[in-house]
Amino acid sequence: MKDEAIKNNPLLCDIETGICETTDESTNTTAQHKIQSTEKSVKVIYYTDPICSSCWGIEPQLRKLKLEYGKAVDIEYRMGGLLPDWNYNSGGIGKPSDVASHWDEVNVHYDMPIDGDLWLEDPLDSSYPPSIAYKAAQMQDEDKAILFMREIREMVFLKKKNIAKWEHMATAAKMVGLNVDQLKTDYEGKAKALFEEDLKLGKELGVRGFPTMFFIDDASNKEIVYGTRPYAYYEMAILKLNPGIAKSEYSKNWETLFSIYPTLTAKEFSELSGTPRSESEKVLDDLSGQGALEKLTTKNGSMWKVVNQNN
Repeated sequence: MKDEAIKNNPLLCDIETGICETTDESTNTTAQHKIQSTEKSVKVIYYTDPICSSCWGIEPQLRKLKLEYGKAVDIEYRMGGLLPDWNYNSGGIGKPSDVASHWDEVNVHYDMPIDGDLWLEDPLDSSYPPSIAYKAAQMQDEDKAILFMREIREMVFLKKKNIAKWEHMATAAKMVGLNVDQLKTDYEGKAKALFEEDLKLGKELGVRGFPTMFFIDDASNKEIVYGTRPYAYYEMAILKLNPGIAKSEYSKNWETLFSIYPTLTAKEFSELSGTPRSESEKVLDDLSGQGALEKLTTKNGSMWKVVNQNN
């Protein structure tokens, strides 16, 4: 029954594979798509969704990948449309509240704080609105759009905010320095078509779930990393396409890491700093006790941020 529930509800991600699958079974997984190369030697097309718990689970790996290979690798975020609405379901999971316990379960598996009570208190009807808002953010500024995605993910996974509501999307946009009025104009206008283009390309590429990452070189050779995987899988995909890529060294002290990423979970800090996971929480708690960091605690884990950052 559990397998059937997972199959019928994309929000019930497969914990073993780390995949949140879509409900569209017509996807052609052998489709070939010519990807335009960039000036960087490897392009990554990252198919994700703002409420994909497995995608939240790879934030530590993704953040490390950007630090070590960001100069050589161009990562392009694409939206996959995980939850169109609640009408698709034909299995044992038919309402938002059924997802709550699942999110609490994957929190333990991914070691990233996720509070499933969102689905009891203020559930989303669809992940399309925040996906379209992300496309609107991209129209303004690619870097700020990625910050916006992180902000709305923190809202939905830790703060139990229904990020399909404009008020929360607007708050996130303001926090990362986007023009909120312009975002609303684009959200209600051109961004929807851009989102539909992402969905179309996803079908052409054979995307069946999230996270899916396509690593592509200038000759259109392709490596795919599907689901939540340890860091080495993403690194190997890059090096398989271009063994000569040099890894960038970066400072692993806490001040530098928090200057790059103003919020970090214990798992992220461990991944980025090389601190054993068993010690990372104590290190962060000590810094919090010294007044250097602020700690946001949920029922399923914590996140730390630099003091004096915007709330």
